[in-house]
Amino acid sequence: MIGGLSVWVVTTLSSSFVTESYFWLLVLLRALVGTGEASYSTIAPTIIGDLFSGAKRTMMIAAFYIFIPVGSGLGFIIGSSVANATGDWRWALRLNPILGSLGLLLLAVLCPNPPRGASDTHGGSTIEHTSYLEDVKYLLKNKSFVWSSLGVTAMAFLTGALAFWTPTLLSRAQVTQGIKPPCIAEPCDPSDSYIFGVVTVLTGILGVSLGSTISRRLRDRVPNADPLICAVGMLSSAPCFFTAIVLASTSIPATYVFIGIGETLLSLNWAIIADILLYVVVPTRRATAEALQIMVCHLLGDAGSPYLLGAISDALSRDQSDSHAWRFRSLEYSFLLCPFVGVLGGLFFLMTALYITKDRKNAELLTAGLCDPVDPPTQFIPTAGSTDC
Repeated sequence: MIGGLSVWVVTTLSSSFVTESYFWLLVLLRALVGTGEASYSTIAPTIIGDLFSGAKRTMMIAAFYIFIPVGSGLGFIIGSSVANATGDWRWALRLNPILGSLGLLLLAVLCPNPPRGASDTHGGSTIEHTSYLEDVKYLLKNKSFVWSSLGVTAMAFLTGALAFWTPTLLSRAQVTQGIKPPCIAEPCDPSDSYIFGVVTVLTGILGVSLGSTISRRLRDRVPNADPLICAVGMLSSAPCFFTAIVLASTSIPATYVFIGIGETLLSLNWAIIADILLYVVVPTRRATAEALQIMVCHLLGDAGSPYLLGAISDALSRDQSDSHAWRFRSLEYSFLLCPFVGVLGGLFFLMTALYITKDRKNAELLTAGLCDPVDPPTQFIPTAGSTDC
């Protein structure tokens, strides 16, 4: 984690000094930023899983994941403010390494390194480490992991598209309404990014806190409560985003209200999703599971959703690109893909709910050493006195 965060700090700072003639270098450095971030975010949740269990783990996971929407929102607020104050977007990238260096120092000094599965087995996992190929086979046969990963991918698609295009959509909407004059660089002023950032921070804090609280209260009574909460969050956010998209042409305040409600419902899932992975996967395979889930959700989710929406918008406005009203409408129509993906994500979590009780029990039995793994990895031979895995 220290190595990954160090790469993140160095490449973020370095990318702010790249000149226009070396754009390829900027792309390369920004890619390395993602590499550094991934090597940190893959391992960090598994350490929380090794340190805590039960309701306390849920609380700590919530405290960790609450900073995904908070950090994203602060990026809009601070980034746009710094760029506006200095007249150069590069200074926003130079502020990040300062905060990253503080995190790096705290990580080096304070972060423990517990044994794998320490909280689950009261001192260490009884499971032997297996090869990477065996781990991947095990995860692909774990239905709860597969379906929840598809749900996370749908979430990432939504959050990536919203983060990239919402300020531009609202800026174009205000141009068509005559609130703002047309401009060359979008969004027209940093206020759109600033307001969207504030909304993202507040809804992130509220959504993650609410989701983890509901999960703790329902989990003992409803065994598959976690994926059901995620499904409700995704399915309920879809009509909110649809309403926000439709209202953008007539009422900016109403649009922000429904975006806020939708983001709150979407944020219910952040901590719960991580908790699901930790208890349906055995400790020695959690880091691999995190890595695969992160890779899939970025590759098929937020890495492509901004480009896809932009490509749809460009295709719709190809013959009327000079019309400000149509430039807004084309982006608005492309945004309609987001509610559809939200419904799809909700269905993925409903599928997770069908398998999660069995998969969680299997992971607990294997972690406790009550089952012996055989080939294929998801079939187990029960020992004396244990239930069928």
